[in-house]
Amino acid sequence: MDNLLNSLKQEVPFTHYVKYPRTYHLPFSEGVNRDDRVLEDCSIFVGKEVVVTEKMDGENCSIYKDFIHARSLDGRDHWSRSWVKNLQAQIGYELDDGWRICGENLFAKHSIGYSSLESYFYAFSIWNEFNECLSWDDTVLYCNLLNLITVPVLYRGVWDENLIKGLYSQDKREKMEGFVVRSVEKFSYFEFGKNVAKFVRKEHVGTSHHWMFNSVEKNQLSCNL
Repeated sequence: MDNLLNSLKQEVPFTHYVKYPRTYHLPFSEGVNRDDRVLEDCSIFVGKEVVVTEKMDGENCSIYKDFIHARSLDGRDHWSRSWVKNLQAQIGYELDDGWRICGENLFAKHSIGYSSLESYFYAFSIWNEFNECLSWDDTVLYCNLLNLITVPVLYRGVWDENLIKGLYSQDKREKMEGFVVRSVEKFSYFEFGKNVAKFVRKEHVGTSHHWMFNSVEKNQLSCNL
């Protein structure tokens, strides 16, 4: 692991806790709200190799060497984060200062219920001390070293808009929130909007009450765990 870390280091360290960036919607995303941002077109992906992963219905969570937080750093705590806090206590010592692992905390059911999860935390990106998002291959490698599960991959290859649109269909409506497209290459925090975008299903949130204010229903792990 030391060799992997050293190979990914560059020049100026970045060691602060960081709010996860806002992800723009793809132009054909169905579930766009008034305060959401939408790409004008898909030109940022044209000609690039991308990986498309399932957008899982959980709470955005960042894990550091000594800390965890939801997408917003100043959000109030909730007991549904206890499982991820325990995970951080188990793997945090493996992380260098300034590194963070971002993923979905799937302990609590939101709009979609899961009955056979491999874990309550599914990673989708890892950031180094220079505030750079690792390439997808390095993300998978690092997660394997830490025995972390990554979000399911739906497609990997050169951007193909028609093919990618077809990854979501009516038969998946009740089981999938949507998907996220990202470049397979490494990019900086300030280049996030040029490398990541999402598709969200129509009327994804089926209630006017935030899940944190309701009685929490726990998602289920696979029976063989």
